Amino acid sequence: MSEPATPQAVQAPAAAAPAKPSIGDIFLAFLLIGATSFGGGAVAYLRSTLVAKKQWLDDKSFLELFSISQSLPGLNTTNMAILAGDRLTGWLGSIAGVLGIILPGAILMTIAGFVYGLHGDRPLVTAALHGVAAAATGLILATFIQLARKTLRSWTDVLFIIIAVVAVNWFHVSVLYALLGIAFVATLVYHPRRPDKFVPAESTTE
Repeated sequence: MSEPATPQAVQAPAAAAPAKPSIGDIFLAFLLIGATSFGGGAVAYLRSTLVAKKQWLDDKSFLELFSISQSLPGLNTTNMAILAGDRLTGWLGSIAGVLGIILPGAILMTIAGFVYGLHGDRPLVTAALHGVAAAATGLILATFIQLARKTLRSWTDVLFIIIAVVAVNWFHVSVLYALLGIAFVATLVYHPRRPDKFVPAESTTE
């Protein structure tokens, strides 16, 4: 009597790749960012949503897109929505992202402008706005620390940061000119050198 065939080993299923977001997912994500972010703290909300929660981008991709958005005219948040949407699903994602992020602000700022015109001179309103500004500054700092831990590779990177801060804040250089100047210098510093030409060893005669 023949022996029973040995059953084949069951292979573990491969880890599923993260699902590609739909146009609706992108619109809802940026709609939530636009409705819950305050002031400059929008950068922190963008990273928290796109990198930490949704995992649609990694820190390197996020920093690249953010650098491009800083170099372009317009608001950083809308630029990021366009660039991130295009990276995820193409031009339709760009449209969904920018509509989602500007719609809450357009509605809320219309209401806030009307209310502020009526009650903007009250001390409680002014105090609340100061508190929101301080919180937004803290969110930006927290986001910078998180990105710096993963992207700063040497003291040269830190030097570029210091130069940018000094140029913009002390010497009042335009942000665009500061970024272009640092980009030029960084290209020279980080550009890979060409490998030395291979020189064949001379043949020896016996």
